[in-house]
Amino acid sequence: MSLFQFQNIFTDSLPGDPQEDNYPRQVHTGFYSKVEPRHPSAPVLLIHSEDVARLLNLGEEDVLSDAFLDVVSGKGVLPGSVPYAMCYGGHQFGHWAGQLGDGRAINLGEISTIEGMQTIQLKGAGLTPYSRTADGLAVLRSSIREFLCSEAMHHLHIPTTRALSLVLTGDEVLRDMLYDGHPAYEKGAVLSRVAPSFIRFGSFEIWAARKDEVKLKQLLDYTIAHHYPELVGTEACYLKLFEAVAIKTCDMVVDWQRVGFVHGVMNTDNMSILGQTIDYGPYGWLDNYDPNWTPNTTDMPGRRYRFGNQPIIAQWNLLQLANALYPLIQDLEALKSIIEGFSGQYIEKYTAMMRVKLGLMTAMESDKTLIKNIEQVLHLCNVDYTIFFRLLAKITKDMPISEMKSLLEPAFYEDEWLPEKEQLLEDVLMAYQKRIALEDTTDSLRQQQMNEVNPKYVLRNYMSQLAIEAADLGDYGLLHELFTLLKRPYEEQPQYERWFAKRPDWALEKVGCSMLSCSS
Repeated sequence: MSLFQFQNIFTDSLPGDPQEDNYPRQVHTGFYSKVEPRHPSAPVLLIHSEDVARLLNLGEEDVLSDAFLDVVSGKGVLPGSVPYAMCYGGHQFGHWAGQLGDGRAINLGEISTIEGMQTIQLKGAGLTPYSRTADGLAVLRSSIREFLCSEAMHHLHIPTTRALSLVLTGDEVLRDMLYDGHPAYEKGAVLSRVAPSFIRFGSFEIWAARKDEVKLKQLLDYTIAHHYPELVGTEACYLKLFEAVAIKTCDMVVDWQRVGFVHGVMNTDNMSILGQTIDYGPYGWLDNYDPNWTPNTTDMPGRRYRFGNQPIIAQWNLLQLANALYPLIQDLEALKSIIEGFSGQYIEKYTAMMRVKLGLMTAMESDKTLIKNIEQVLHLCNVDYTIFFRLLAKITKDMPISEMKSLLEPAFYEDEWLPEKEQLLEDVLMAYQKRIALEDTTDSLRQQQMNEVNPKYVLRNYMSQLAIEAADLGDYGLLHELFTLLKRPYEEQPQYERWFAKRPDWALEKVGCSMLSCSS
């Protein structure tokens, strides 16, 4: 029996590119192009996710086999697999970019699992017709970041693509990491990632831009049949699909804000039709709370994808999807209502999330003011987002103000504050304490509930960078340590207490910690 029992639902259901030669080009006649992964010279399996392996019906012996390494490195294609790269377009930084597509991702096919069909994709496995001027490869640096982050997000209970494995290819890849004219060779890698589908907003945009309503309808029907089967045969099913995508997208962004995650490059080609976090490039987690922070150097001039702007960009991206689907929906008012309603829906869900984050189980109108004041103090007083909320759970209804401040001190990036900032902090802590006193629950129960939504450990950029630097030297111990840590982000894990700490000073300006680009 083959290691993977691949099905080829996407390629069997939709027309592909008739041109089989693999060279960069515009693809006008198919949803995908058949391609073969590039053979790596000396592949080595560095790490894998046991959870994802089990999801795909693989045991430990399977993962350690030569056959597994061949598949996830691109060295070998199993019988029954039809590797392909998908065609899609997208708006990048607010501008239509035309055809984009899987420039360095190759899909191997679908696997039947207890959670439904899952597509296995190799990222960094070589050239495709959508590679444009790139080589279709990936480097170890970015592959480590995506492996750790996608699994970390899953264990934070945030919808995401998953990572199955990370392979060192044995080849070197030339990259200009900061796009500053200083390219250098880096270690090549292939990441295998898993999702029910890799269809994006841009998958629909490309056919709308080309005014090809036949292909637009084909893709809509496919998406409903395989990913929203509850809509099959319903009236106005395309409109209902859009509404469902808007709800999933809203929920995803609320979760991002809950843990302080910044995607960094929310282009429409990086937005999943399933409301999953996808394409981990220049992402980052907030250290000190700053709504204007973006981890992406390419985004620095306008900070379009900054933390505080993510819900607005999600709405803008949904507008582009609505524009793409309009030719087949033909109900401007209904689409407009969903788009305009997104803001109110987001505010309602965000407020509800923040109440839970603050340990408030009952809703009061004054909570919105309290939430706003807490966010303002976190920003003005330069306070660590993750540490603050984790420690806030320890505040009791009768704790003196001096003890509250002392308790929260590990979250402060500044040793001394101006008197007015000190007063703002004291005022908001007293207001919070008065508010929790109105809750009909014990301090210990509130702490337990808060710790279930406020992680103790997140993947800060400096942590990823330390693992990358060690891996570049052939030491993968830290990579495995962080992977183990991030599987239980809400638990205390005293053996890893050193990671419950503010960003170190050296990381403030270091490349890979504070400055990231889309280079990968």
